[in-house]
Amino acid sequence: MKASRICLFVAALVIIGLGVFGTVRLEKDAGMGFLLGSLTLGGGFLICGLFSLNMQWHGILGGGVLALLGFGRGILNTPDFVEFVSGSRARGIAPALEIAVALVCVSVLLRVYRAWSLERIRLSREAP
Repeated sequence: MKASRICLFVAALVIIGLGVFGTVRLEKDAGMGFLLGSLTLGGGFLICGLFSLNMQWHGILGGGVLALLGFGRGILNTPDFVEFVSGSRARGIAPALEIAVALVCVSVLLRVYRAWSLERIRLSREAP
């Protein structure tokens, strides 16, 4: 359980850090838009992590839902990332940053699923 909480806090820091990095490397408008999105998603992970300190499963599963939403939004940027890898730099490094956020979200999602499945196994063993 502690690993899931730590994962939420680390994801929040990484996503907010990517947003700050995006403001430095992208144009002003695109960078501010990316920062706003990363503060929203990273702040959501931070809130879920803090919430999990008091009500463990509510915060962890809330972080899983947030990770699913972040991954769903990030996976839509795959065509831009393919163009970025093939050499098109029309949007700067934004596609790479968006895929990095999607990878963070999928790692949180997998960690939450693992914690949830281990808890289900533990509960089934304790049942009479």
